[in-house]
Amino acid sequence: MLGYIIRRLMIIIPELFLISVIAFIVIQLPPGDFLTTYIMRLQASGVEINQTIIDTLTKQYGLDRPVYVQYFMWIKNIILYGNFGTSFSWNRPVADLIKERISATLAISLFSLVLTWIVAFPVGIYSATHQYSPFDHIFTFLSFVGVSMPGFLLALTAVWFLYKFTGHAVIGIFSLEFQNQPWSFAKFVDMLKNIWLPVVVVGMAGTAGLVRVIRAMMLDEIRKLYVTTARAKGLPEYKVLIKYPLRVAVSPTISTIGWLLPALVSGESVVGIVLNLQTIGPLLLTASLAQDMYLAGSIVLILGTLTVIGMFISDLLLAWLDPRVRYGERQEGG
Repeated sequence: MLGYIIRRLMIIIPELFLISVIAFIVIQLPPGDFLTTYIMRLQASGVEINQTIIDTLTKQYGLDRPVYVQYFMWIKNIILYGNFGTSFSWNRPVADLIKERISATLAISLFSLVLTWIVAFPVGIYSATHQYSPFDHIFTFLSFVGVSMPGFLLALTAVWFLYKFTGHAVIGIFSLEFQNQPWSFAKFVDMLKNIWLPVVVVGMAGTAGLVRVIRAMMLDEIRKLYVTTARAKGLPEYKVLIKYPLRVAVSPTISTIGWLLPALVSGESVVGIVLNLQTIGPLLLTASLAQDMYLAGSIVLILGTLTVIGMFISDLLLAWLDPRVRYGERQEGG
């Protein structure tokens, strides 16, 4: 197990380097750059730009240097100084923009995650142990609806229904009087009044998908001989389910930690735009459209790093939880 951990840690360093390179290159792939987009916006608004101004702006943003020089300056500042650069669009440090939105993003994502697990596990277990019952058919139908319905469509529908029948438009997670106020107990209470809608919308697809996974895994396990043997020994049904099949059914959930961590930070971009959420997802989309390479590249780098860390944690948890993984590791190591 120790050798496995060391090998995984040694792989992480080159993985992070490749992610940083790919993130920076992908941002540079579309034709033009931030300055091109900025000039086009100015010209569309009737502002005339001469070549002298263009040259000055090019030098100011450092766009006159080769791409590899821009990359090494960017990654050097991140590693040595923790400086992610300055956003071209906002003319502010990238770190400040991310800090402003990280709290709302984590709040929505964590509440959605808790809602997903609270609902999905009992429903998935019930559907598996009561296969083809009326409630199983109902849960299966709702799961398919949740998986197939896009989040933004659910968000639009929910906002319309709420406004139609209550006259209250739930847009954003703070009321107008609290949007620019520092954190306080009153602001926290106001957040709880508005956060439930994005939590339900973001969590619905994840809940529906997890219900299907748990149901399928439980159905596969409860038909195996070791479950029959446990029942024959007189174990209570809840112990049989929790100690054996459920433990195996949890494995796919643990394996999703690899993309769970970046999801906690990025949130649901399209849903965030529809509901006017001040989260990182819409910020990444706006930065990508504007070709704001430092802002977009930094967010992509953070998400990639969280994915690598999440996969590492997932591998360790699976090796600890599932004896078959540990046995396979010992066999591989001789």
